[in-house]
Amino acid sequence: MKQVVELNNTADVFSIDYEGRGVARVNGKTVFIKGALPTERVAFRVTRSKKQFDEAEATNIIRPSEERVAPKCCYFDTCGGCVLQHASHGAQIAFKQRILEEQLLRIGKVFPEQILPPVYGSAWAYRHRVRFSVAVDKQGCIGVGFQARQSHDVVAVECCPVLPDHVSGILPGLNRLMQDFVKINGRVNYIECAVGEQLTVLNVCMQEMPNKAARKLLERFSDGLNQSGRKWQMWIQHGKKAAYPLCPESAPKLAYRLPEFDVEMPFRPGDFTQINAEMNALMVGRALRLLNAQPNERVADLFCGLGNFTLPIAKSGAKVVGMEGADYLVRRARENAVLNGCANAEFRQADLFETTPAVVAEWGFFDKMLLDPPRSGAYAVVQALHAPYLPKRIVYVSCNPSTLARDAAVLTGKGYRFKAAGVMNMFAQTAHVESIAWFELH
Repeated sequence: MKQVVELNNTADVFSIDYEGRGVARVNGKTVFIKGALPTERVAFRVTRSKKQFDEAEATNIIRPSEERVAPKCCYFDTCGGCVLQHASHGAQIAFKQRILEEQLLRIGKVFPEQILPPVYGSAWAYRHRVRFSVAVDKQGCIGVGFQARQSHDVVAVECCPVLPDHVSGILPGLNRLMQDFVKINGRVNYIECAVGEQLTVLNVCMQEMPNKAARKLLERFSDGLNQSGRKWQMWIQHGKKAAYPLCPESAPKLAYRLPEFDVEMPFRPGDFTQINAEMNALMVGRALRLLNAQPNERVADLFCGLGNFTLPIAKSGAKVVGMEGADYLVRRARENAVLNGCANAEFRQADLFETTPAVVAEWGFFDKMLLDPPRSGAYAVVQALHAPYLPKRIVYVSCNPSTLARDAAVLTGKGYRFKAAGVMNMFAQTAHVESIAWFELH
């Protein structure tokens, strides 16, 4: 591989890749062009050349796409968080549908019988869980923000339009707070923010326990936040200790709701929850309609986390078993089942990446199964499934279309019909593709 910076070339862009880059072919070679959209003619500069393809960045948009819009965020060119703000919301969804279809065909050699209509919600102010980096720049200034594009540098930000307004609005004050806090207490690893129905939590994560002066700074900042009319709580986490609330001592619980299923889900900072609460509710609704669990059925929810799908499934009357690798999530899922009156929900700790045919036999027969794995997918699970333990229906929620495609090929090879698939725009303005797929045993 060689690093190069060539003089401007021109190209017609015909597609977009999973990183949000325009795709073109120049002299028979594929070129991935940052900042370019399909249908555009652009001038570009090659920044990295490999034998099979080049990487480049657009230097001029000669013929813009009708879907090109002005980015809303002033940090768009430097922050690594959002890469599609220059495309309309509708175009972003269409791009993601295309990426899903291309990955299914190219990697899995499979295609669904039906393409589901896309599910989407708000384009802005949707992100209810975020981790801010805290870093010192070359001038010695301490900044709170996000990792820069294609580097480990941190871009300090004073606003962020994908965050709820009340969270984006505290960023100038949070930057000022960290200037003082780091000077008197030392390095801060990161700051987590979690937004619930009634409470927003800031969790400051650091190496050492904060000293008295540093705690006072956090307490004063928390007091100021709570004068806004919203409920905030400051948490701290140091070393290997679990996070715990600092101030105020009394606050509503951190939780989100799934109103369609009358489910309330308490959680703690650092727990995995979907970052987009609006889209999560829509996603759970679509998944459960596809699963169609019945009261006499036994259902598995694998990679279940806090029970985001498990408890709504339990509300159908089916007997549901949630499995999760993290023991602390299993404990909290059990607590959530009690809170929501779901006595027909059972939770087990299991390393699903080590699933074997013998393990599947130990589970026994499930009528239906829901899979919601991380980006690496559920390959061990789908490989291990075998007769007579093949569920008659599988609904697969994916955050990575390439591993979904790989796993879909395994399932169709075991006799499943690939009934349907579609995208859910969980991460608007970014290139991340969330999707859902339905498989039915012949």
